[in-house]
Amino acid sequence: MKEKLDITASIVLYNEDLKELTKAVNCFLDSSLKKKLFLIDNTPNKKFKGIFKQKEVAYIGVGKNIGFGAAHNIIIDKIKNSSKFHLILNPDVSFKKDVLTNLINQLEIDTTIAMIAPKILFPNNTHQYSCRRYPSPVELLARRFAFLNPIFKATIFNGTYRDKNLDKPLYAAYITGCFHLYKTLDFVALQGFDERYFLYMEDVDICKKIDVLGKKKLYYPNEEVMHVLKQGSSKNIHLFFRHTSSAIKYFLKWGVN
Repeated sequence: MKEKLDITASIVLYNEDLKELTKAVNCFLDSSLKKKLFLIDNTPNKKFKGIFKQKEVAYIGVGKNIGFGAAHNIIIDKIKNSSKFHLILNPDVSFKKDVLTNLINQLEIDTTIAMIAPKILFPNNTHQYSCRRYPSPVELLARRFAFLNPIFKATIFNGTYRDKNLDKPLYAAYITGCFHLYKTLDFVALQGFDERYFLYMEDVDICKKIDVLGKKKLYYPNEEVMHVLKQGSSKNIHLFFRHTSSAIKYFLKWGVN
């Protein structure tokens, strides 16, 4: 029987900055683990084909934009018997060499944890508050419209666990999806992301599915990664409507907390 890889990872590509993407790819490949990276290209013209030629990189050209979750799900059958851990990685994330090994060590300690994520920092080293309580419609509205933030400041602060010591590990309700490290068997058991979300809210949804699976999500701030964070739905009306549509689907599926 072929020995399993320590880790696989998938990055979904669309309008990516090549410099940022190259940095993310190199960060993953720099690990000493036995690994494979899947680049899933959602551009109609397969824009990123042939750019990364490393033997540990597999390119999948979809030929159309099928959405974030559906693209990540393409590799489920490829990883279910071939890796121990699977990383969902955004193309604008960077991290140090030992981050993956250290996170895997924590995942192996506790059998009740399905997914682990590190502390997420902006490029200026400020905290992104990526571990959160499940959102309410009011909180999502306040986050989309900056002028509402002062009015609903307490709601937003509560949603991002500002009442907790975020320098210590925490079993969070949900963790934003730029860097999710799963036990592969659990990611397969979850059947990946719900493909009804084209973009946005699929990370919240999969955390709900982890609850249903009877497992936990660990926010682990002992390790840190850098995330550029485009915040597209705050700047682009088309993406705003995408986010709104996904939020409606989420609350119809899971109810209002």
